[in-house]
Amino acid sequence: MRITAQLLRNLNHFWIDQALPDGVGVLVGLSGGADSVALLRLLGQLAALRSLRLQAAHLDHAIRPESTADVEFVRQLCREARIPLYVERVAVPLLAQQQGKGLEETGRQVRREFLRRVAGEADCRFIALGHHRGDQAETFLMRLARGTGLTGLAAMRPRSGPFLRPLLGVSRQQIEAALGEMQQPYLQDSSNKDLYYTRNWLRHRLLPELKILNPRVEEHLAALCRRIADEEDFWQEQVTKALAGLVVKQDSEGLRLDRSGLLRLHSALRSRVLREALQTLRGDLRGIEGGHIEALERMLQGDAPQAESHLPNLWVGRRYETLWLRKTPPPRPAPFHITVSGPGAVSLPDGRQMRFDYRERPQGESRLAVEFPVEAIGFPLQVRSFRPGDRFRPQGAIGSRKLKKYFIDERIEREQRQEMPLLVGERILWLAGLVRCHEWPCQESDGPVLRVTLEAD
Repeated sequence: MRITAQLLRNLNHFWIDQALPDGVGVLVGLSGGADSVALLRLLGQLAALRSLRLQAAHLDHAIRPESTADVEFVRQLCREARIPLYVERVAVPLLAQQQGKGLEETGRQVRREFLRRVAGEADCRFIALGHHRGDQAETFLMRLARGTGLTGLAAMRPRSGPFLRPLLGVSRQQIEAALGEMQQPYLQDSSNKDLYYTRNWLRHRLLPELKILNPRVEEHLAALCRRIADEEDFWQEQVTKALAGLVVKQDSEGLRLDRSGLLRLHSALRSRVLREALQTLRGDLRGIEGGHIEALERMLQGDAPQAESHLPNLWVGRRYETLWLRKTPPPRPAPFHITVSGPGAVSLPDGRQMRFDYRERPQGESRLAVEFPVEAIGFPLQVRSFRPGDRFRPQGAIGSRKLKKYFIDERIEREQRQEMPLLVGERILWLAGLVRCHEWPCQESDGPVLRVTLEAD
């Protein structure tokens, strides 16, 4: 039992290194293959040392005709080990067809959801998976071939959230040797030889070729993954700190980042900060590829002060000196038009009010208040939204110009343009909350005056 004892020692060291508590519930993802069976047997021995509450879960993917026999095998295994077992059947091929996804991707997604749900029902804090060193090498090569950043090349972590991979540093040969010592049978999945699946092609075609160059290639690739993961942990500290300093505004719908601050970052840090921002908003990075990050880089560095793009499950827009990330595109405000017949208050679409009062003398103007001589400006007046072709002469300007051009010069964002109330008589009198017109200023000695005020945001 030499190899079994060694793997048990490794498992105990894993528990210590990961600072995992004793006495917790652990759910084993049990396929019936060599990896998961060895993990179940080894954890069964560790359970006595660590007071673990061990349970198992098996998902029948309904891909192979013999899958029902697999279920009976894992049932018998768990009965003998006196470990509670949860079993569920999902028609993965049908589900993959309905969702328009591949079998591998669909199976992985369904399996993760199943294990998380069962762990919650079984009061298990951790979910143990049987991935080994060969799986790690395959994952590295698959991500390298499909395209990924350094974060992706860290491949699988020994611990990620509730998922534990205690055998990640163990070879397939060691696992099979331990099962031989224990005289423990396991299932042979016939689909593991089907080269249609990417992982099988890597396992049976590419890795054997690489082993001709270096028989220890799996070991070296796994070591490389560990080094990359270690550096990624360092990078993550820098990314978290950098992102926190770039947030201009954050709410339930999205966040805004300082564009100039992003551009000051080294390109390596900037791309990571962008990915972190996307993950913060989405909760994951599924479907986000290197091309999406490159598109954001072009948006940040381009000449267009206002631009936008749709990413998987995300909308991103540049608005002058901010990068705006939202779960959904910002709503387009509907045009509005309100007739004001006399003094009083009117309600605006954004919930604020605009008030019209006569005063005997000027009270003084501000961003939220303007005044006009009563003899020059009378009712009815209009409060409405921006229209194409509008012209306006701002206070202090030599002449009038198109309002759109003024908005551009003043860096007023697209969404703000449609929301901004315009006070209109024979011409535009006030861009409410921004600037009044050049005409009809009030002197201190003037009176009476019409005072118009806008509620603060």
